[in-house]
Amino acid sequence: MNKSVYIYSPSGAVRDKAAFRRGVRRLQALGYEVEVDSDALSSHMRFAGDDESRLRAISRACESRADIALISRGGYGITRILGQINYADVAKAIDLGTSFVGISDFTAFQAAVFAKTGRITWAGPALCEGFGVPVTQDSQPDDIMEDCFHDLMLGQGEGAGWRQDKSGFIPPEDVQLASDSVVWGGNLCVLSTLIGTEFLPSINGGILFLEDIAEHPYRIERMLTQLLYSGVLSRQKAILFGQFTGYQLGSHDKGFKFSTVIEWLRTRVNVPILTNLPYGHVQTKVLIPFGKKSDLAVSGRDAMLFWGH
Repeated sequence: MNKSVYIYSPSGAVRDKAAFRRGVRRLQALGYEVEVDSDALSSHMRFAGDDESRLRAISRACESRADIALISRGGYGITRILGQINYADVAKAIDLGTSFVGISDFTAFQAAVFAKTGRITWAGPALCEGFGVPVTQDSQPDDIMEDCFHDLMLGQGEGAGWRQDKSGFIPPEDVQLASDSVVWGGNLCVLSTLIGTEFLPSINGGILFLEDIAEHPYRIERMLTQLLYSGVLSRQKAILFGQFTGYQLGSHDKGFKFSTVIEWLRTRVNVPILTNLPYGHVQTKVLIPFGKKSDLAVSGRDAMLFWGH
């Protein structure tokens, strides 16, 4: 197959070296050629090297000419170097066939790349959390995630379908919500920090997808208000809520929960809100093109996001 993956670390330091090694072995077992960046396991405070080291790692990923440049993990670190990234090099690498894939903190890179160059990147797994899970009788990397990754490798990915939960947008009859609309988004916390900067693309009539981890519903609502009051939400054709995981409700909440946030948001925007998109800090996740024009249709609780024009 001779398809290649370049592993680099533009964000947080890799603490789980075993997961890193498992991830590399898994990719190799799937038949990919894997090249690991020289600083992929570097550490400087909480980061995978100092700012200059991580900028050089991004440059090497651009120069690798790999089919996919995959981050080792998310965490935090890209937002502080957005002003120093060579976006012309990133655009050139994408034009020459490299797909940049990542999750979480990688949202900042994706937003900035689209804002600066209009190029498409991919929301998907990171090495450690996606491919580096232990392989046992009861556990292994998710087959849906791996199939989507393989489709991207071969240029065959066309879309993603899923079933909403009962809080989603469920029309009385089949409806197409968006046509030829830019799909974009990612981690809610990261996106909200980019408001008012040159690194958040201005997208009208788009399809916005969101996810997050370890954020209590009131904090999710607070970040959504930033997107709401800045006008981002009302300019979209649809809002897709992915997986929001890793938080705990307390006795003080008195019934305030994630579905409360969805219900509240519906009173503030006249935009269809879909739920349960299989993307986020979970094992079963699809790959989504940040910046690609797509169609969105709903039939009952079933939703389909299609970009394979």
